[in-house]
This record gives sequence, C-alpha cells and structure tokens, in this order.
Amino acid sequence: MKELAGKTVLITGGTGSFGNKVLRYLLEITDAKEFRVFSRDECKQEAMRIELNNPKVKFYIGDVRDRDSVDNVMEGVDLVFHAAALKQVPSCEFFQLDKIRIVEKLKEKYS
Repeated sequence: MKELAGKTVLITGGTGSFGNKVLRYLLEITDAKEFRVFSRDECKQEAMRIELNNPKVKFYIGDVRDRDSVDNVMEGVDLVFHAAALKQVPSCEFFQLDKIRIVEKLKEKYS
C-alpha cells in the first residue's frame, strides 16, 4: 500500500480486537513511518509492545473522551483508524451520552 509510505498512522482502540488486527495487517502490507496505538489499557499495550517488538509501533495511554490526550496523540498524524469503542452493553447503557460527545468533539476539532 504505497499511500501510507512514510506516513504516521494512529489507531484509536489499538489494543482491542479490531484495532489490533488492523495494526498487524498494516504492518505487513505498508511501509508507514510510524504506527500509534492509542488506548486506555496499559496491560494490553505492554503485552503488544513485548510481542511485536517493532520500533515503528509507539504506544500512547489515553481516552478518546479526553480532548487533551487526543490532541497530544494526533500531532503529526496523517491517517486515523478510529476503533475505540464502548462495546460492553452495561458500559454503553451507563455512558450513553459519551458515545455522542466523542464523535461531536472529534468532528469539531478535525473536520
């Protein structure tokens, strides 16, 4: 995939099942300069860091609901795969408005 050569790619929710697969696929087919894995899960990030052992992959602790952490990780990014999600039914029921706020904030800032 020539389009990503030399680019910086951010994967929000990069430690989740979808984000993890996207990262591994892109590592195989692209020559991107850097991949940023952005998630709340320190344990999964450390496991991925050890397993991948790839200097192109950088890990950032943060939450898409926190504007400052998103602004920090977005600096210099060329492409975003937004895979962060509240997937557990109880979490979605409890944080109903968070799903809407996340999309609105990202739209305002990056549209």
